[in-house]
Amino acid sequence: MGFVKPHLPPVDAETFRILPRAERLKILTRHWVEYGFGTPYAVYVFYLVKCLAYVGVAAVVISLTSGLGSVGQVASWWSEPIVYQKLIVFTLLWEVLGLGCGSGPLTSRFKPVIGSVLYWLRPGTIRLPPWPDRVPLTRGSRRTGIDVALYATVLASAVWLLTRHGDGSHTPGSDSIGLLEAGTAVPLVISLAVLGLRDKTIFLATRGEQYWLSLLLFFFPYTDMFIGFQLVMLALWWGAATSKLNHHFPFVVATMMSNSPLIPSRRLKRMFYRDHPRDLRPSRLPFFLAHIGTATEYAVPLYLVFLGDGGFWTWAALLYMAVFHLHILSTVPMGVPLEWNLFFIFSLFYLFGAHGDVHVRDVQSPWLLAVVLPALLLLPLLGNVRPDLVSFLPAMRYYAGNWATSAWLFTDDSLARLEANLTTACRLPNRQLESLYDEQTALLMSHKVQSWRSMHSHGRAHNGLIDRVTAGQEGAVVVDGELIAGFALGWNFGEGHLHNDQLLRAVQDCCGFAPGEVRVICLEGQPIHRLTQAYEVHDAALGLLERGHVKVHDMLIRQPWPTDGADYPVYDVERLHPLQPVPHHAVPAATRDGATLPTQDTTS
Repeated sequence: MGFVKPHLPPVDAETFRILPRAERLKILTRHWVEYGFGTPYAVYVFYLVKCLAYVGVAAVVISLTSGLGSVGQVASWWSEPIVYQKLIVFTLLWEVLGLGCGSGPLTSRFKPVIGSVLYWLRPGTIRLPPWPDRVPLTRGSRRTGIDVALYATVLASAVWLLTRHGDGSHTPGSDSIGLLEAGTAVPLVISLAVLGLRDKTIFLATRGEQYWLSLLLFFFPYTDMFIGFQLVMLALWWGAATSKLNHHFPFVVATMMSNSPLIPSRRLKRMFYRDHPRDLRPSRLPFFLAHIGTATEYAVPLYLVFLGDGGFWTWAALLYMAVFHLHILSTVPMGVPLEWNLFFIFSLFYLFGAHGDVHVRDVQSPWLLAVVLPALLLLPLLGNVRPDLVSFLPAMRYYAGNWATSAWLFTDDSLARLEANLTTACRLPNRQLESLYDEQTALLMSHKVQSWRSMHSHGRAHNGLIDRVTAGQEGAVVVDGELIAGFALGWNFGEGHLHNDQLLRAVQDCCGFAPGEVRVICLEGQPIHRLTQAYEVHDAALGLLERGHVKVHDMLIRQPWPTDGADYPVYDVERLHPLQPVPHHAVPAATRDGATLPTQDTTS
């Protein structure tokens, strides 16, 4: 692996193309164990610079607040109450511009490295309203001038809020600067809420379950506001911990550690698996680390919020949690929630260190609980019981391997027609890679996404369902739904509800595919009280073809490559249309503008 050259399996591109899908996945997943994505060092430098830019730009912008002082004097003003308010607004703006989560090469954004703002200021791009049949004036799947204006209003409102000075009120630790006037947050709160009803993608991209909710706390007095901030952080930690109470998380741990740039030892990486290269199920080590992570996110925040007294053990807990988040950051996980973890680290020392004198027992207004409890308790509860109804982000089921996912199957030239007919700001990821590397490198790098998906437990179910839909025939190009969402919507972050049948219908409106040309396999997350996951198979032209369930146990015992052809066990199957195999055609050298479009994955 070099500075700009990735480390890829030593296999000839032409040989790789003709191998059955199972054999290709064997090569790629075995390579993943020791090298992860094989990411060039330049990519890690890119993310390091981006994190430094987040910290540096935030410090400069916040320092412009009257009364704070220059960036060079940050040690004297970082704990001012208004600083945390402005950091919330700045981070929301950073995310809604597309500079945070879901950006850069590790989310298959190579050229350009962001989507978001490049899409959301462009009429004609796809938008996904959350409740088009229930909320008036939200139907449709094309972005209009109204949507662009609303998005521009969100950006302008955030920038304007960052320029506001303190109200001069007396707050502990601030004799003259005070807090932001609550009314100044109204334009941002309202414009983002209205825009979210028109396009759920943008609201999720702002991390609305955290930052938009925190904006509502600006309307409470100092003590209640800071208690609200503490409760938001507590819910994020406990939500993440609860989401890890499953059988999927050890697969995530092993997969993340294989991709960690701070673990260069191939021998150490192999220890996360039972018997590389024969058995790539997680060993006991990732199970042990998974339990430590879960216990950490339950116990330490519990102590900080309810028991901490600002003494030695409080600061020990703060340092421990800071190291915990630095470890997550160091693995550079897919979706790259790097700035998010930096925000957590700052929040630790700000809320429970500098402002540790504010305690939840000092809450004064019952309205605070009326605002935060539905979002911090009821939504996560519903999302864990009915994951099909709530995004894994507001449900706070973070990074535990239990996500809604999808696989898109294209035949003939349908993938090329998808690229040609959608209004976007980039090309498909393999096309982006082709402009940066030679054909062989681009081919193998684009296939690495399939190996990453297969390393997770749900990816093993996808492998079986793909073979079920194709009946083992050649002729379908398999593309992970994350890549389709990133290309079509401008943002993706592990949220399978952004690339399910709703996106398929929006794509069909633009492309008009014939029956069998495009099919999508949607696999829902596991409800916390069941040991099964629901799946659906949709056809772009025919609609829902089949639905049923798969058992989590069947995922856990399989390797990250297909092992039983079209006989993967499914249960409670309901067929609305005959599930005929995709058309048996060889994939042609589809062209657009005279350039060959290489396939991303071809089924066996």
